[in-house]
Amino acid sequence: QVQPVESGGGSVQAGGSLRLSCDASGLTYSGSCMGWFRQAPGKEREEVAGFKSDGGTTYANSVKGRFTISQDNTEDTVYLQMNNLKPVDTGMYYCAAARRVLGSCLPYTIFGQGTQVTVSS
Repeated sequence: QVQPVESGGGSVQAGGSLRLSCDASGLTYSGSCMGWFRQAPGKEREEVAGFKSDGGTTYANSVKGRFTISQDNTEDTVYLQMNNLKPVDTGMYYCAAARRVLGSCLPYTIFGQGTQVTVSS
C-alpha cells in the first residue's frame, strides 16, 4: 500500500511559521482526497485541514486563518503552511489520504509516519 511521507517539522517559537510537505506519490494521481491530521500528547488525533470532494478546503476552527493546505499535482505533493504558530499546535502531524468513490471522499484510511512540530512560548 502506498503511504504518504511527511517532512518539514521542527521546533519554532510562538508566532513562527513552518511548512510541512507530504510526498503523496501515487495517491494524488489516483484521485485520493488528501488532508492533514495532528495528535498532541495525551489527545486523540484530529483533522486540521483537508480537501473536500468538490476541491474546496476545510479547516479545524483552531487553525482557521493561520494554516493553509495546498497541493501541487505536478509533484504529487501536499503542503501545510502554518503561520502564527502557538504552543497548542505542538504535536505529531500526519498526512492522510482517503479514497474517492463516485466523486465523494471516503473516510481517511491511509496515514504517513508523521513529522513532529514543537512550538515553544
